[in-house]
Amino acid sequence: MIDFRSFPDRWRRWPVLVRDLPIGLVLGVASLVPALHNRGTQLGDLPARPFDALTYVVIALECLPLAVRRRWPAVCLALVSLGFAIDQLRGYHLVAGTALGIALLSTAAHLERHRRTTAVLATAAYVPLALALDRQGSTEGIAGFVTFYLVAAIAWGAGAWLWQSRAAEAERRIHVAETTRTAERTRIARELHDVVTHHVTAMVVQAEAARYLTAAPDRLDETLTAITGTGRRAISDLRHLLDLLNPDHGAEPRMPSVGDLATLVEQTRQAGQPVEFSEDGRTSGSAEITTYRVVQEALTNALKYAHGSPTTVRVRHGERETTVEVSTDGSGTNTASPGGSGRGLAGLRDRVDVLGGDFSADRRADGGFVVQARIPTGSPL
Repeated sequence: MIDFRSFPDRWRRWPVLVRDLPIGLVLGVASLVPALHNRGTQLGDLPARPFDALTYVVIALECLPLAVRRRWPAVCLALVSLGFAIDQLRGYHLVAGTALGIALLSTAAHLERHRRTTAVLATAAYVPLALALDRQGSTEGIAGFVTFYLVAAIAWGAGAWLWQSRAAEAERRIHVAETTRTAERTRIARELHDVVTHHVTAMVVQAEAARYLTAAPDRLDETLTAITGTGRRAISDLRHLLDLLNPDHGAEPRMPSVGDLATLVEQTRQAGQPVEFSEDGRTSGSAEITTYRVVQEALTNALKYAHGSPTTVRVRHGERETTVEVSTDGSGTNTASPGGSGRGLAGLRDRVDVLGGDFSADRRADGGFVVQARIPTGSPL
């Protein structure tokens, strides 16, 4: 059984010359039908002339170039115009004369360069044709010639409108692609920042602590083992993120979830940060990833700027939103350079804002800081 629904797709895969030829063949065949002789365009209204050998040349000039109307639009217009001029001067008045309007529209719609020059040359070529027809006794008059020119100009204008519409659509698609690419790069940059900063900060803190443990081999070995484990986790997470950049990678890279919060807290404890952790409820989707990143960035800052200070992580998952609070006392030691880039907190604020939530990061009176976030579990209205 023939599947006619797939025919449009197969038709679009054929060469453009093949797809554009049928309309020219239809006009050519129609011009040969005896009942349609002298039924075409009659610019100048000269007496009709019977078919002769030149008639078939004119039909070919007017119809066959339509096959290249999209690939070589200027060539198509030149040949069709020549055939149309001979058609009118000889008085054949062929149905094939309709090809002139198609050629004008197609040229305006598909010609990429020298569009204005082409329009000027077409106008200039029309003037001697009108004068030649007038000398042969045309009864058209100035009004008739101007009317025909305006009709031809409308065909050109319609093609120009199509060209502008396609150009605007192409520009829109480029803009959308650039916006999407920028958003994707920003998202990957945020993920890389979150992963690298957390793991590397933990490794730096652990390495700093190891310098003072030379007299306690057991604790030194434990600390070095923790550094090794942190480094391996960093490499694993980076591989997952780099898979996002690999177009040949079939599986979707694994993203963190709130189910990994306990592991994250334990890693932070191994880095020497006392963390009290409590979690109530469960969530999923974008809120799940955002919750994990908020806690991760807050614990990273605790390791950086308040190493050894008691830190409290409280996560509560409600029906409509998840609330996160990470607070750190100010009694610890600062193992990182002050200031920081601020990119992590800014990235978190962007993540939470996209979901329609609230985010804040403030210093406390005792020198510590508190990070709070309200993350809706669904899309904002």
